[in-house]
Amino acid sequence: MGFVTLAGVIVGAVGAVALAPVALGAIGFTSAGIAAGSYAAGMMSTAALANGGGVAAGSLVAVLQSAVTAVAIAAGAGGAVVSAPFVLGAIGFTSAGIAAGSYAAGMMSTAAIANGGGVAAGSLVAILQSAGMAGLSGTATAAVASAGGTVGFLATLI
Repeated sequence: MGFVTLAGVIVGAVGAVALAPVALGAIGFTSAGIAAGSYAAGMMSTAALANGGGVAAGSLVAVLQSAVTAVAIAAGAGGAVVSAPFVLGAIGFTSAGIAAGSYAAGMMSTAAIANGGGVAAGSLVAILQSAGMAGLSGTATAAVASAGGTVGFLATLI
């Protein structure tokens, strides 16, 4: 798969996940609940009438309302994992080592001075450089996805 194809797939996937909450919000499914007077409110009313006054768990209305939060979490997690290598490279943690004059070089210098001349194994600088050179490990991917998912969830509360 070529770079342009891969970039297109990534942009398309992230775009679809990012636009899902926008589309759901446009019809009234929001993180604060179903918006009064919206298409979603009409769906909820119809479902409640058909179900004797309540919306059944697992119904389309319930799933779409839950999807707002789930999509935000997935978007945060996926976006963080996809963007991590680009962000690391942009701040100077590259596959060829730490880029001269970069933010990463400043971090490395500060860490080395604080540690008596060398960067300690297991330090933040060492971990970020390892990720910049070799990519994210399974553990690092899980950690980045968890942090991104948390941010996605917190965004639904705003």
